[in-house]
Amino acid sequence: MISTLGEEPGVEDVHARDRAVMVTRHLEARGIADPLVLAAMAEVPREAFVSEPLSEFAYEDSALPIAAGQTISQPYIVACMVELAAIKPGDTVLEVGAGSGYAAAVMSRIASSVYAIERHQELADLASEREVRLGYDNVQIVCGDGTKGWPEEAPFNAIVVSAGGPRVPEALKRQLAIGGRLVIPVGRGTRQSLVLVRRMGEDLFEQEDHGAVTFVPLIGEEGWEASTQAEAEPQIDAESSGFANGLLAPSPQARGPRTSVDRVITSAAERFSDLAELTALAERFAHQRVVLLGEATHGTAEFYDARARITEMLVAKHGFTIVAVEADWPDASVYDAFVRGLPRPNVPAGAFTRFPTWMWRNGQVNDFLRRLKAINETIADPEKRAGFYGLDVYSLATSISAVLSYLDDVDPHTARIARERYGCLAPFRSDPARYGRMALSRGYAVCEHPVTEALIDLLKKRLGYLARDGSAFFNAEQNARIVVAAEQYYRIMYYGSAQSWNLRDQHMFDTLERILEHRGPDAKAVVWAHNSHIGNARFTEMGQVRGELNIGQLARARFGEDCALIGFGTDHGTVAAASNWDQPMEVKRVQPARDDSYEGCSRETGIHAFFLETGPGQKDSVREALAEPMLERAIGVIYRPETELLSHYFQAELSKQFDAWIWFTETQAVAAKPQAHPHGPDETYPFGL
Repeated sequence: MISTLGEEPGVEDVHARDRAVMVTRHLEARGIADPLVLAAMAEVPREAFVSEPLSEFAYEDSALPIAAGQTISQPYIVACMVELAAIKPGDTVLEVGAGSGYAAAVMSRIASSVYAIERHQELADLASEREVRLGYDNVQIVCGDGTKGWPEEAPFNAIVVSAGGPRVPEALKRQLAIGGRLVIPVGRGTRQSLVLVRRMGEDLFEQEDHGAVTFVPLIGEEGWEASTQAEAEPQIDAESSGFANGLLAPSPQARGPRTSVDRVITSAAERFSDLAELTALAERFAHQRVVLLGEATHGTAEFYDARARITEMLVAKHGFTIVAVEADWPDASVYDAFVRGLPRPNVPAGAFTRFPTWMWRNGQVNDFLRRLKAINETIADPEKRAGFYGLDVYSLATSISAVLSYLDDVDPHTARIARERYGCLAPFRSDPARYGRMALSRGYAVCEHPVTEALIDLLKKRLGYLARDGSAFFNAEQNARIVVAAEQYYRIMYYGSAQSWNLRDQHMFDTLERILEHRGPDAKAVVWAHNSHIGNARFTEMGQVRGELNIGQLARARFGEDCALIGFGTDHGTVAAASNWDQPMEVKRVQPARDDSYEGCSRETGIHAFFLETGPGQKDSVREALAEPMLERAIGVIYRPETELLSHYFQAELSKQFDAWIWFTETQAVAAKPQAHPHGPDETYPFGL
């Protein structure tokens, strides 16, 4: 029954690539191997089974809320259950708990006939309409008690139950054909197991356990009684029902009962009442070569202030010479000149004037730069003064201008050649994403060769340029590398988030290594970036499910225990963020953290602010308890509280992700304004023009 669903002439299937990425990353990479299942998952348009506002999340590996307080299961669990059911062409299949109709649609691309039962009339009607609209004419969906099965159409070669019951319903077992397979979650709440039942003979059944899952309850005559639904159902609110149908975690540890994490944190937390006490606690990591300081949002004053005070201690007392931040290189060079007393660069004309301006043009950063400048002025040797460096890849236009400005001064002939080479990107300098769309539609990288050649030209003359001014050449070389990386980044961003994410973090880590080399063998660095870049991705959903790496993972691999990964968290307060990309900054209220998150557990300690060591210096029993997979919140420059679970939570193993966790129960937004120049027209250097 596998076929290609016909599309209207001239209508582009904009999600075809998303489905292909889903199959590769979320299914094949996690062990789904049945070619029939993979082909069916690649065909059925999951976006058609969710509401339009959630369509952007359709191919993420997470469950999504649908009508009647129910969910559409995550793609992996759908594929896993269909594969366990071993459905083949010609089979007759029963599904119990049709929900949106998505799983029935997937199975219909393999089986001859699919019969599905849904308890909620609203869902049954909507699902039936979708199947008809999509042309899946071998699916029938009715409203009824699924625990009784569909005896009129039995026997079934396979039965898939998308809800958790107290036991395997006897009626469903009896409606299996000899040799048939039944897949069903069995158990209560978050302590369910996915069970496979095979009918080997008239009265002979075999049963296998396939791991921990969490599903909504199976209500019916052979399921849970409606009156006991609250007892059986996972304690998950309407929005969080995205986790009600699917695997709890990528780790087998999720199968057991959870440790009381909040009590473990309470016993190990080191309280602090001010930033001076926090700085003293963090000084235990001063012997490391690289200290990476995270943040749970891109707009929280306490995170900036805490990082600033720790950094000042490391610079003033322990000889750190590098402050490397998640920011654009040419813009950061303006701040670098200020803190080290160097001539202001010609490019850019104004630092950090594009979205999101508040990340690096805020009162907290302004105060830090002035204090860092004062510390540097006490250091007699200019080579020992701490510099401020950007690690990011977004500065395509500004980096091109910086390279050309440098070459105009030192080598006008090479500057003319570089202008010709960079001319390929000229039409896209104001909107680099347009280059990616163009390269994708034309099917080749138009500008890859010329921008690479421009970098090669620069490197060929390295010795001559270094003899004139080593620091100026290093700056120009880094900008030329950014242009090469940015060309790749904007070109591959349409091939999937993991590829573009990995290119960006690899570039940031490579830049960090080049800065360390440039500043000499004794150089030590502090890195400021979001928790999602700082924590070791290997022990988060990012690395385990999405195939993403990050700076923290690369630093651990490169420096081992000579680096410290320090994360930050908060429960509630306010944050500076936007509702969508390139929209104005707003001061938004942060919702209290979910109870089933590390933030929720930290809140339950009742300690307003604490420092928690989670690395090798901590007791093994604490580290083991904090290695349990739980949710963790990440707010970037965009905050969407209305879809917080889907937009801002991921799973992590805290003690493997970080070496320490700094906690503030309540936090406030950074001091910034939504205008492009947040401190007004009369602001002074370094923010001034």
